[in-house]
Amino acid sequence: AFRQMTASPDVRVVLFTGQGDRAFVAGADIGELDGATPRQALVIASRIRAVIDAMLACPKPIVAVINGLAYGGGFELALASDIRIASSRARFCLPEIKLGIIPGAGGSVRLAQIAGAGLAKQMTMTGEPIDAARAWQLGIVSSIHDPDDLGAAAAELAGKLAASATFALAQLKQVIDHAADAPTNAALENEVSAFALC
Repeated sequence: AFRQMTASPDVRVVLFTGQGDRAFVAGADIGELDGATPRQALVIASRIRAVIDAMLACPKPIVAVINGLAYGGGFELALASDIRIASSRARFCLPEIKLGIIPGAGGSVRLAQIAGAGLAKQMTMTGEPIDAARAWQLGIVSSIHDPDDLGAAAAELAGKLAASATFALAQLKQVIDHAADAPTNAALENEVSAFALC
């Protein structure tokens, strides 16, 4: 789906959310991992990783509209989004440790990049959830909304993003993503090059 949206000139922003208000995405069926060989576990983790890789390759802004529980793979999908907004009822958790496994689609790495190593270790090593207010304090989500107002807030944000120059948004996304992994001087050079292209 992300590849199709990337190719479509009619799509300027990608919003994704769960149905209703119970869960954003609860994650993978953990029963699949019960008794799985390491090779089978790799195949399972590769499925969600393929979706995340497509998200990261998408030049358009991706907004996770988190309306409920974002657990396991669901939280990993949210962390891979460019912008995250949440309902006040949202909860975030990487509970894999309680099953004797660890996140397999980048959750521990992205959480450490966004909220710091200490918080990432605490959340992944205890498997305990945090609420929306704590997620906002840690910079995991950029805003919190009343559940009844979340859809309108998402639409307003999408409108602002869609009104911006598509190419410039793609350049910004690339520059900021590159900055997370590059030395400062290389990141600054990348920004100057992207500026020149705009």
